[in-house]
Amino acid sequence: MFTLNCKGRLLVIDKPLVMGVVNVTHDSFYPGSRIGNDKELLNYVEKSIHDGADFIDIGGQSTRPNADEITPDEELKRVITPLDLLSRQFPEILLSIDTFHSQVAAEAIAAGASVINDVSGGMKDSNILSVAAQNKAPFICMHMKGTPKTMQLSPQYENVVEEVLDYFVGRLEACKRAGINDVIIDPGFGFGKNSIHNFGLLKNLSVFKELDKPILIGVSRKSTISRILGVTVNEALNGTTVLNTIALLNGAQILRVHDVKEAKQAIRIFTEYADAPSPALS
Repeated sequence: MFTLNCKGRLLVIDKPLVMGVVNVTHDSFYPGSRIGNDKELLNYVEKSIHDGADFIDIGGQSTRPNADEITPDEELKRVITPLDLLSRQFPEILLSIDTFHSQVAAEAIAAGASVINDVSGGMKDSNILSVAAQNKAPFICMHMKGTPKTMQLSPQYENVVEEVLDYFVGRLEACKRAGINDVIIDPGFGFGKNSIHNFGLLKNLSVFKELDKPILIGVSRKSTISRILGVTVNEALNGTTVLNTIALLNGAQILRVHDVKEAKQAIRIFTEYADAPSPALS
């Protein structure tokens, strides 16, 4: 069991949690997560909360493969008003800011976010670690090889599990030096990884338990599913549920998803399975 201090609010992770994705961008890879105006935002988040979301993750910078990077100023224009609106309308929900810019993280925290989700793990802008520490905000540290613009240009690993594990050992030390109390690790499925790498990480996810940190996975509707099943991103929900279930079996504590209701259902079934007795055979 883990606990997270989210700006003074204690969250106990005694069962798997769900993080719902909200993209205030026009170019996120999944159209269903794109939000165009305040009414859509409020309706989408209200439904996510009703469906059981434990966090809402707000992103203004697309990190899909080959995405162009925007400036911190442009990112702030996209995320601050939604964060302020949601923190006032739904004070009970924990808000996360999906950014790798320290300036955006700091202003997002002031606007109501209590968690920082950085796809670069603090490698893009190391000042983001200080922002997390100073605000007592849990830091989601993801592994990414390259940048969103370059990450899927033939990524190579000798041993993807060992390399990602070594990366987290180093990043956790950096987080500790910065004074961050609560770190969540995310292996970064699809971020500088092909399908073989993704499944290698998923199959060996339990290895990361030795880091003694909550494990978040984000496989929702990703291209690995589409390639294997021959479906579009809009048809990838069933594949997502399968991968989420495998991740839960191998130790994931947080599912970052576009479809909150289905993720909560997967967790409910997994929990029944995990709690079932295992009587000894006579």
